[in-house]
Parts: sequence; structure tokens; C-alpha cells
Amino acid sequence: MINGTHAIIYAEDAAATRAFCRDVLGLSFADSGGGWLIFDLPPAELGVHPTGEGVATIGHEVFLTCDDIEKTVADLRDKGATFEGDVVDRGWGLYITLVVPGAGTMGLYQPKHAQP
Repeated sequence: MINGTHAIIYAEDAAATRAFCRDVLGLSFADSGGGWLIFDLPPAELGVHPTGEGVATIGHEVFLTCDDIEKTVADLRDKGATFEGDVVDRGWGLYITLVVPGAGTMGLYQPKHAQP
């Protein structure tokens, strides 16, 4: 049966993205050799959303979640992270866009919805 999730970030600068995950996000990792770091992730959940109503394409996204977004944003900024915009209330959670060096952006949010 399913026992986990393996998420992939495609990065133009994989070394910068790996350093960000290791040094800024503080994710533990296994070194599989040749610069390939496989990062441990906290527990995950999977939501399936319909397309339409402002969703232009079918695809997949990765979001990070936290218990206290203001504290998490402040802690990450202290470690050098940057964000696009400010924290906004999206109804389902408090959300901000995290800039991932070498790999675009990723959502960070404090959920308001029920969690498994």
C-alpha cells in the first residue's frame, strides 16, 4: 500500500535550491551521492481540486504548511528567505508566496481547514 510521498522540485539552479531546503528551511536529508540530497518532509496531506473557476490548467503543486504563519515567516526571513507580497487570508488558510532560489515560488500557509 502507499507509505509516503516523493515530491520533486525542478530547479534551474539545483544547488541553490538544495542549499535553501537544507540551510533556510532546515529540512533533514539523506545524501545519496553526487550532490543529490533527498529531504525529509513533515507529514503530508493530499487535496484534489476541480479545474475551472480561476484554475487554468491541470497540474500539481506543493505547499508547505505551518502552525503560526507570522512566526514562520519571521523565522525564515531571519535565515534569508524572501517572499512575494504579504500574508493574505484565502478563507481556507493564511497564505504567502515563498521564493525558492533557483526554482521559482512555493506556497506557504497556515491551514484553517480540517486536517487529517
